[in-house]
Amino acid sequence: HERGIEWTAARVLETVGDRKAHLTWDIDFFDPAYAPGTGTPEVGGFTSWEGLKLLRSVGGLDFVGFDVVEVLPSHDPTQITAYLAGCVVQEFLAVLAAKRRAGKEADRG
Repeated sequence: HERGIEWTAARVLETVGDRKAHLTWDIDFFDPAYAPGTGTPEVGGFTSWEGLKLLRSVGGLDFVGFDVVEVLPSHDPTQITAYLAGCVVQEFLAVLAAKRRAGKEADRG
């Protein structure tokens, strides 16, 4: 968090390289102001904007799996955590679609 999203994404991309990757997104990565419905809230966690930007920043990886964990709707009467988890999944699918589209365009060009 202190080094920033770009630095973190660069380290992830460098570490994983060309290998296949499975991403497990723990919802308590976000500050409880954005995701209170988790078993282990992390005060000082990322905002929703920061988290989604990080996800987009590692979109070039060769993903073979993805999941979102630690969402506890019973701990969040507003359901904002479940909504954010849905946004994370939607963003991941958008990243995959953009990568697939770019690959098809490269094959044609």
